[in-house]
Amino acid sequence: MAKAAVVGPLGQPDISYIPDYDNYLARIKRRTETEVLTKHLPDGFPLQAENPLAWDGNELAEHHDWNYYLTDNDLSEIELALQHFRAQNLGLGYINWDTFPLPNLHKTLREISKEIHMGHGFKVIRGAPVMAHTREENIIIYAGISSHIAPIRGRQISQYNGKPADVALAHIKDLTGSVNSNKIGVPAYTHDKQAFHSDIGDVVALFSLAEAAEGGQSYLSSSWKVYNELAATRPDLIQTLAEPWAADTFGKLDIPYWLAPLLYHQPATDTDPERLVFHYSRRTFTGYLGLPRSANIPPITEAQAEALDAVHFTAEKYAVSLNFRRGDIQYINNLSLLHGRAAFRDSAEQQRHLIRLWLRDPEYAWETPAALQSKWNRVYKDVAPENTVFPLEPYFGSGNSGIRTGRSQVTERWHRLVQASQRSLLSTQSVWPRMKFSFRHQATIADHHKLSDQ
Repeated sequence: MAKAAVVGPLGQPDISYIPDYDNYLARIKRRTETEVLTKHLPDGFPLQAENPLAWDGNELAEHHDWNYYLTDNDLSEIELALQHFRAQNLGLGYINWDTFPLPNLHKTLREISKEIHMGHGFKVIRGAPVMAHTREENIIIYAGISSHIAPIRGRQISQYNGKPADVALAHIKDLTGSVNSNKIGVPAYTHDKQAFHSDIGDVVALFSLAEAAEGGQSYLSSSWKVYNELAATRPDLIQTLAEPWAADTFGKLDIPYWLAPLLYHQPATDTDPERLVFHYSRRTFTGYLGLPRSANIPPITEAQAEALDAVHFTAEKYAVSLNFRRGDIQYINNLSLLHGRAAFRDSAEQQRHLIRLWLRDPEYAWETPAALQSKWNRVYKDVAPENTVFPLEPYFGSGNSGIRTGRSQVTERWHRLVQASQRSLLSTQSVWPRMKFSFRHQATIADHHKLSDQ
């Protein structure tokens, strides 16, 4: 897909969703030659993060095996759990570790959750029997296994077939052959490369139902390793990342942009170790295809443009490539890892198809940064089993993320939470003197209500 021209607010730097390395190097040269850049980290931030999460993907396989291969006993237990759940005639929203019992595998899956939250931040379960089951059965197995790793499922869409619903499952698939690309605002629904980013929520799960004919490799990178390199070489960019940014809401909320930092530092407490949290989606600052950055919001700065590229290219430098195959289920600590994807090509016989869950494990969950709490509430608050929907095919009705549609009335209950959070954040804006705009100066939402997705 051709690289889109840079569009957006007046003064927006020359930066697009697809990272341009030559452009990045030119910006580094220009800024280091013409600006006085701080050599100090934000107060309290560590010189280096010492933790198993700060790994180098070029060396990780030498000392860590991130794979768990389902055994014959595991598969037998999964089949019995599937039969047990189907016999209860329950809706799929009622899948949990009681209704999908795995008495022996449960212990292993709880250890996997511990590894995701307290170890290297990810695990891949391999060998789910996709071809032996219907689409609905595969979703039941996926949700059932996942419930033992992180029992809380988040909503990804708030409406289904025109009615309020907690849509828990998203299909990640190239839809450019059936949907006009001018209506697509996220690369997940194309065959394009995906820049490194994070989603919303604590744990991101991806289940591979089918592989592409070529390409589509899944990449993971430690944001803590990215932090360590930038902290040592460009502390000014850590300062930039820790200040609030204007992330485009694309008309999804009653505010045209969302103010929040991309990087958070959580000091050690009596119960929790020191932590760093990265949360960002590049396209909310650059736009993508049918959702260009809105013209009525502040442009990002040159420092922010460089920081976006620095995070991406540093993540790329230290990434691990997963040999993601049909039947694999990938679990990612979304607060500590960044993930991306190579471009791919489908064929008539082979079409890449993943399904995604946003999960949370209350036993091992990290503290949610205050500035992100209302976002997390949108995902996890008041999700009801009786209202939960698992679409069997990609769904793009009103209220869906990533496709240009009319805005759903269902999202109104989220807006009050969002606005309260933003006002709270802005009340402390004096600690970020570089911010040159304020909430009261925000323009009205653009004519088109476009929906976005992390």
